[in-house]
Amino acid sequence: MRDTTSKLTRFSLAERLVHWLVALSFLYAALTGLSLWSPRLYWLASIFGGGVTVRGWHPLGGMLFALIFSVMFVSWKRQMRLDSDDRRWLRMAHRYAAHDYAALPEAGRFNGGQKSLFWLQSVNGVLLLLSGIVLWWPESMARSLREAAVLVHPISGILAIAGLIVHIYMGTAATPGAFRGMTQGWVKPGWAASHHAKWYRETRE
Repeated sequence: MRDTTSKLTRFSLAERLVHWLVALSFLYAALTGLSLWSPRLYWLASIFGGGVTVRGWHPLGGMLFALIFSVMFVSWKRQMRLDSDDRRWLRMAHRYAAHDYAALPEAGRFNGGQKSLFWLQSVNGVLLLLSGIVLWWPESMARSLREAAVLVHPISGILAIAGLIVHIYMGTAATPGAFRGMTQGWVKPGWAASHHAKWYRETRE
């Protein structure tokens, strides 16, 4: 990656495509899942073709999400390893929330918060997949598995949705300039130097 006078490549086209496919497939699975989970949210089913359609397609949407997320996981897992600076960053995350970036350890391509969210969503994704399989074919599963899945699936789903909300907020309103990286693929060099200093230096080597 090389920066010019005004642009620095942040994410490749392939990375952005996979990211948005993950986002769209998760949103479909989340919204259809919520419509099945609570009668108060059943109105969401009408948006996606009705209750019968949702019951049939929700598991398929979840499988599609798991498949695409696995592609992103393989691509980014090494970059998401937490190092000592990331752990220090997490202990001082309140500084980030207060926009006191100078007090934080320098971040690489991804900061400690982004890495932690990646691993949280990975764990939630695995739990959703496994519990979803149990709920998809309950007649083939032991009673103990069915009972566990009834608890694990919605809890993991709620945690994953909460993680998505945090991700959207941090990537838009909380960090102006970040969203452009995932839509247009580039950020301003000054933004990179301020938010991801170690990564910025690597791009200039």
